[in-house]
Amino acid sequence: MAIPASNAVAVSESVTQPRVPVLISVRELDQGGIERDVAKIATHLDRTRFDPHVMAFWAHGFRYDELRDAGVPVIEVPVRSLTSLQTLRLAGRLRSYIKQHRFQVVHSYDASYVFACTVARLSGVPVTIGSQLSYLDTVDERTQMWLRLGSRVPDVMLGNCEAMRRYLIDDWRLRENRVEMIYNGVDTAQFYPPESRPAKASTIGIVCALRVEKNLPLLQQAFAKVHASHPGVRLVIIGNGAELPKLQENAARLGISEAVDFIPATRDVPDWLRKIDIFVLPSYSEAFSNSLLEAMACGCAVVGSRVGGLPELTGANEERGLLFPSGDADGLASRLERLITDDELRLDLGAKAAKFAKESLSIEIAAARTGAMYERLLVKKTGRR
Repeated sequence: MAIPASNAVAVSESVTQPRVPVLISVRELDQGGIERDVAKIATHLDRTRFDPHVMAFWAHGFRYDELRDAGVPVIEVPVRSLTSLQTLRLAGRLRSYIKQHRFQVVHSYDASYVFACTVARLSGVPVTIGSQLSYLDTVDERTQMWLRLGSRVPDVMLGNCEAMRRYLIDDWRLRENRVEMIYNGVDTAQFYPPESRPAKASTIGIVCALRVEKNLPLLQQAFAKVHASHPGVRLVIIGNGAELPKLQENAARLGISEAVDFIPATRDVPDWLRKIDIFVLPSYSEAFSNSLLEAMACGCAVVGSRVGGLPELTGANEERGLLFPSGDADGLASRLERLITDDELRLDLGAKAAKFAKESLSIEIAAARTGAMYERLLVKKTGRR
């Protein structure tokens, strides 16, 4: 499904009404795509219309610092288990915070909705929104059970792409009128292309949390295939995670250790993306990737596995990036070879990707659509404008 070219968003014309208090919840506030979404939306909501707060189970890390610097209040409610007596006490703490600030909307961006939306409903919050921004094949069966049960609590569940919207309707059996969809947005004030890109590709890279579902060994395998004929090209893997030792061992096994750089998670992601010529996301499970979107905004030529919402980013006909069958190392290697050798194609895809990200998927557009959803659901639930 094509993303609408129009950026028009219906918003309330009134600026005289009191600001709507909104509580956004998330499990943690460090690295990761969902954490970035929370920080971006909380800091870009229209402050003349909304008063955003954030609740986190772990209120520490990159995004916590961003929220604090932007003046967004953050409360830590350290839930560690949904079945402990301590969780009941924490529910009382959250209920008191909700009552104190009279939140009209509670919006959970991840599995925290099982806890936060339940407490919000019991506390009389008019609008509760859960979010499912990834597929359940990345979590254990117990977590899947809690998520599916918990999805019945919020007024609506939010997906971040058409593929996820269909997943919630077809797989989770949620009614269509209980499913919302808003694309992620990218901060184009930070993520923008360099003034010019080299005529020849020298760097292939990825920025992500080093988790199993990112399928980074496949990227290493494909890189090894093209590196043999293009020894001047390097691979940069940026991020932290439990998979790092395995990836380092795999690089040694493939004989590419000298050509691969492992960079810890950093705040300087935009600068790195402006140095990467070809950005690859080989995930076997992905919805609407922030990292791929940010790479596009920086003018990288992108390659992604044909899963979830990635074709919605690249274009189903690959007009803004290339796709390969998930798990196919030879298929990925052929796309890398094509972009390394076809300079005109690589530069053209990067330019089209950056233009699309700026015009159709900026954080301002995403925040405006999110605010419009809050107001529409409030009118529906309360009748108040």
